[in-house]
Amino acid sequence: MLTVGVDIGGTKIGAGVVDPDGELLASTKHPTDPTDPAEIEAAVVSAVSELRESYDVTAVGVAAAGYVSPQRDGMVFAPNIAWRDYPLRDRLVGGIDLPIVIENDANAAGWAEFRFGAGRDVDHMVMLTVGTGLGGAVIFDGTLLRGAFGAAGEFGHMEMVPHGHFCGCGQEGCWEMYASGRALTRAARAAVVAQPDRSEGIVQAAGGPDKKVKGTHVTAAAEVGDPLATELLDELGRWLGKGISDLAAVVDPQLAVVGGGVVAAGDLLLDPARDAFRRHLTARGFRGELRIEPAEMGNEAGMIGAADLART
Repeated sequence: MLTVGVDIGGTKIGAGVVDPDGELLASTKHPTDPTDPAEIEAAVVSAVSELRESYDVTAVGVAAAGYVSPQRDGMVFAPNIAWRDYPLRDRLVGGIDLPIVIENDANAAGWAEFRFGAGRDVDHMVMLTVGTGLGGAVIFDGTLLRGAFGAAGEFGHMEMVPHGHFCGCGQEGCWEMYASGRALTRAARAAVVAQPDRSEGIVQAAGGPDKKVKGTHVTAAAEVGDPLATELLDELGRWLGKGISDLAAVVDPQLAVVGGGVVAAGDLLLDPARDAFRRHLTARGFRGELRIEPAEMGNEAGMIGAADLART
């Protein structure tokens, strides 16, 4: 039984045909305008129609960033797309005419890792998607936890620092303001100003002093041994590990899978996270300890997870 998974991003959608073993058989991408819900819907319908020309599919899973309704039929709120109490499934079904399931994008990615990737050998895991922001998913005893109101797994908006950095959600001190690509970019730009004598490697990775430094430039500089870049990734990893220790106190998983663009730094990020996790873990030495591992499914995780969830 083949299904289609659709991953809606801020500027494009990706869609793919996925088999029951998690194999992506074909995929397509379409640009979108996040301020125009009608354009997004048209792009989803077009992408699914394109794939159905070559494959017989039975259902469609749609992954999107934001709060999904408990019925998995619409978006309650999305931070980067103009959706507020939006009946997304109803808006799509006329053009697709197949069963449609709406899912949070981090949940979809987490499910893909649980079923086919880094978490396929465990029953209890958390997924952290460390990109521009910080998303999450919880798999407990083989079940994806959505919560009473469909909003479980929004780890990035746990308060880590009282009266800390302002977050796009409207609160202060959220975890994603310290453990995300946005946090790494902010810290790097501040370091370039405050420590110009140590920032040459990062500036060069960005293409010169007239270019804006981004988190990817920090990773590139750290990979060739730049001390300041390595320190910045250490700091990001420490925040990540501290938060994972808090999650361990709540859901006690076997595994924390870290995905998203920032995980391209590999052990430059994950080793500091593992160290910080061990330092902050309550009752260490008297309890089991989860593993922290990189995601395996890459950029297709959202599509693959959404497609698989459309079967359940």
